[in-house]
This record gives sequence, C-alpha cells and structure tokens, in this order.
Amino acid sequence: MVETLLAIGVIASIFVGFNIGGSSTGIVWGPPVGAGIVKKTTAAALMTFFVFLGGWTVGRNVMDTLSEGIITIDLTLTAGVAVLFFIGLGILIANIFGVPVPTSMTTVGAIAGLGLATGTLNYVTIAGIISWWVVTPIIGFWIGGVIGRYIYPEVNRRVQIDKSDGPLLTLNRDGTIPKPTFGPNTTWTELGTTVVVFVIGCYMAFSAGASNVPNAAAPLAGGVGGLPDDTAIIIATLAIGLGGFTIARRTMESVGGELSDIPLLAALFVMVTASTITTFLSWIGIPISLVMATVMTIVGIGWGRATRPITVREAISRDTEDSKIVPGAITAEEMEGKPAAPIGEEEPEEVLNAGDLFNPRAIMKYISMWIIGPSVSTLLAYGFFILLPGVA
Repeated sequence: MVETLLAIGVIASIFVGFNIGGSSTGIVWGPPVGAGIVKKTTAAALMTFFVFLGGWTVGRNVMDTLSEGIITIDLTLTAGVAVLFFIGLGILIANIFGVPVPTSMTTVGAIAGLGLATGTLNYVTIAGIISWWVVTPIIGFWIGGVIGRYIYPEVNRRVQIDKSDGPLLTLNRDGTIPKPTFGPNTTWTELGTTVVVFVIGCYMAFSAGASNVPNAAAPLAGGVGGLPDDTAIIIATLAIGLGGFTIARRTMESVGGELSDIPLLAALFVMVTASTITTFLSWIGIPISLVMATVMTIVGIGWGRATRPITVREAISRDTEDSKIVPGAITAEEMEGKPAAPIGEEEPEEVLNAGDLFNPRAIMKYISMWIIGPSVSTLLAYGFFILLPGVA
C-alpha cells in the first residue's frame, strides 16, 4: 500500500515539476533566447543545473517550512500526495486562464487547508508568510521604480547589448593545442555583455530552484514511507529540467512571457531584482512566487521611467498638469544608447509616441490569481480533509 501511494506521489511530483519547468524556464531564459545570445537547449541545460543547485541549498529552508512550519505536525505521505494533487489542479486552472501559476502560494494554501481541517495550523507562521506576500509586491515595485527613474536611463545610454553575426568564440587550431579565440565579428564589449547575461540568467535559475523545487519535493519528503529529502529534490529537479527541455521551448520563443515587451537590458534589471528578493525570502524559509517579484518589478521600472518628467517637489505639491506621464518610455527603441531627458523635463517625441509598457488589465489578472490561487487551494484542501480525515 505504501509503495503504491509513493509511486502515485512520485508521478504527481513529476507532473508538478514538469509544469513548473515549462513556465519558469521561459521566464528565466526567454529574454536571452529572444536576443539570440543563448540557444534553447543550452538554456534548458543551464536551467536544470542551477535549479538543482538552488533547490539543494537554499530550497531546503523552504522545504522545512512547507513540511513542518505551516502545520504543527509532520506532513505525512498520504497528506503530501493529496497536496500535490491540489497543486497540480491549481496549475491546470492557471493554464486554462493563461496566467503563470503562483505555485508556492498554491502549495501553502493546500497545506494550510490541511491544518485548518485537522486543527494543526500554525497561525504565527502562516501570518508571517502572508505578510511577506503582501510586502513583496510593494518591495519589487519600489525597487523597480528607483531603477526606472534614476538608474536605467543612464545605464541604457552607456551600455548596448548587441549580438553580432557568427559564433561568439571559435577554436584556433594553428598551434599544437587548440585555443579559444574571438569569432569573426566578436568584440570585447559583446563578450562582456554576453557573460553578464549568462551570469544573471544562471542566478535567476538558482532563485527559481530555491523557490520552486520545494513545491514538488516537500510533499514527498519525510513522514512514514516518504522519500529522503535528497531523493525528493533530485526527482523534482529532473521533472523541472524535463519541462525546460520540452514545453518551455514555446515559452522561450515568446521571449519569456511578461518580459517580452521590454528591452533586454531592462529585463536584466528585472531578473536581478526579482531573483534577489526571491532568493532572500527562500533563504529565510518563506515560500514565495518568483513571478510575483518579476511582474511587480516590471511595473515599477515602467512607472519609475514614466515619472521622470515630474520632480519630487512637483509630485508633493501636485503641480503636474504640464507634465505627461508615458508608461511606454522604457520600450522606446529610439532611446537606446541616447541620453534620457533630465528629471523634470519633457520627454522627446519618440518617447511620447511609444506604446504602453504593460496592460493594466493583465496586471489585475496576475494579482487576482495571486489571491484566487491560494484561496481556492485552501478551500479545496480544507473540504477534502474534512470529508476524509483519515487521509491526514
């Protein structure tokens, strides 16, 4: 019986990890793939390795929270399999609506429903987690706002990320030992920016592993008949990698979903900010969605760039009638490599004609799923464990 249940749990874990890999690989590597800097297969391989590294190290803190922190008893194997079912159901619902699922939040909701049904919910821990869910979008937005208003325009003027024709590096076979050398059109600037893009992509993959591997691994680990933590992490990683090599290819073609409509340089700022927030929260054991920090950082950078025509004094005094706020300022291709207008001055015509950076309806759709996803999983799990108390 235990072996059959464990086999079902492994299949459910693979399903969850497979879907996580399909969505998160596109978000992490979509912009570099779209810019022609890295190939899809290379991106999937790097994603698999650094996801494993993130899950094996920082992700263990999140696993402890999911397995032992949210409820006052250990998460049993039978309950863990049921939780995996609700996570998979949450992913299915999100896919139907075309919104990246907040997997970590759905996982927490399912375990919280178990705790409510059995009277074992740790209210202090769950309150702390929810508090971070409220604070994280605000932090991402304001960090993005500062970057978009003060940092991005200056960096954009000095740094351009271009991909020349031909290979980046080749092998010089003139000597006894082949030596790597520049490709026919490679410059030091291109090599340097490519290395930076690779490093940032690997960092974000590490962050994705720290936050997402526990969602597929924790319900299988511990308890009577459960898998060892190390084994559960390896299974979850392989499933995420499988998703990265298969269904993520289409996501990467769209250049990373919500990152697709902004320049690669701005996307790198988003990736660093979102990854740092997610990695820090995972390190302190808070289950958090990488998508949450990513989306709100994009919104913040767009808002910060758009408010440059207004000085802080004008904002406080509300004397802003003559200044036009342009959400599309950061997407204006004509501005790449050119100095932005100083703060308090009107934007150039090409910026005023730029399209919107983000769709407010889409943002509300994301936020709605952040609320609906964990709420639905909590209610479903609560009803399930009330009707079938023996499962817990």
